[in-house]
Amino acid sequence: MDIRAQAVRSFRLRAHHLDKMLPSGQIETAAGACGVQNSPPGAWETALFNRVEGCTLPELHDALYRRKTLLQAWSYRGVPVVFPTAESGIFLSPLAALKGEAPWIYTRGIALALEHLQMSFDSLLPLVKQAAGYLDAHTVQGKETLDRVLADAVREHLPSEKRTLWDAPSMYGAPDRQTVGGAAVSFLLRPCSFSGLVVFGCRQGGSPTFASFRSWLGRAPETPPDADRLLVRKFLHCHGPSTPALLAEWLGCSPAQARRLWNSVAQELEPVSVEGKARWLLSADRDALAHPCGPQERLLLLGPHDPYLDTRDRDVLLPDKALQKLVWRTVGNPGAVVLDGRISGMWTARTVRDRLELSVTAWQAFSARQQSMLEIRAQEYAAFRGLSLLKYTLEDG
Repeated sequence: MDIRAQAVRSFRLRAHHLDKMLPSGQIETAAGACGVQNSPPGAWETALFNRVEGCTLPELHDALYRRKTLLQAWSYRGVPVVFPTAESGIFLSPLAALKGEAPWIYTRGIALALEHLQMSFDSLLPLVKQAAGYLDAHTVQGKETLDRVLADAVREHLPSEKRTLWDAPSMYGAPDRQTVGGAAVSFLLRPCSFSGLVVFGCRQGGSPTFASFRSWLGRAPETPPDADRLLVRKFLHCHGPSTPALLAEWLGCSPAQARRLWNSVAQELEPVSVEGKARWLLSADRDALAHPCGPQERLLLLGPHDPYLDTRDRDVLLPDKALQKLVWRTVGNPGAVVLDGRISGMWTARTVRDRLELSVTAWQAFSARQQSMLEIRAQEYAAFRGLSLLKYTLEDG
């Protein structure tokens, strides 16, 4: 079966709950499609604003911090991800690599610290995991403090000749505030997260707090026996048709680990072609791809790192390579204006006291009706953030 890019976009819009808004209150459904990245902070809120009818910041924060039906933890690619607490075993456990499946993107940089310490990854990780047990009985405010507290705990279990090396200034850009040991711990917090040893708690004074899964939720994490398969299904349903290499990039894992996870759904896959490129899709999704919906008139202001944009086959969403560089940057991604699944522009916003300035750069001609829809969406987003829209601009790119 040969599939056109437009059919893929239509399929993914539905999978991401972007073809139409979910009914009010269905925030766990929206977050559970494939998780929602929360980097930069607040990205998860913008993502759910685009998916759930009438959702508010108090409602989202209530689900994350009071009812705890949502959980935030370091997940795929080592980034903070918000997902349904009931699906923690899917978004965490499968990311724990087996022997021989390194390196991972989120720990690759630790090599400098390990060389300095003259220690191996496999000898240091158990010490950091042991130190993370501190979070079963304590909550720590601030990432920098977390690194320092756990580094001090690890230090107590190091031989005396290693402690001087452990206490040396960091080689990662903050030698006045971080030690080599603190930097090493920072890298290894991601694998600790996959075991439920550290999760995000409430924000206090603008900083996150950290606890263990057990202390935050009052129970141990539970992993379904088919967690690997369930995670890959989520990826393929939201980002398919795809390949093992694209799965590896989405997870931030090694090709070996991606291939093992991919093989867990091997019996559920069938080969297809997307614009002449070999891909695989879930057989269960064949009909949805073969019979795409018509053009989607809904205009979206997707935030930076929205799950829909979280793909490496970017030509499907935006064929122009030069424009791709404006959307997917090394740092500081803008938001994306999406029409009918295609990226049609970008947007940025800034807060001025209690008001919002939002600017859209268009890469296609919008009709008068579409221009009006964009401005209304900007007003709705400002209201969602508890702000008034001070200034809205639309210009050609």
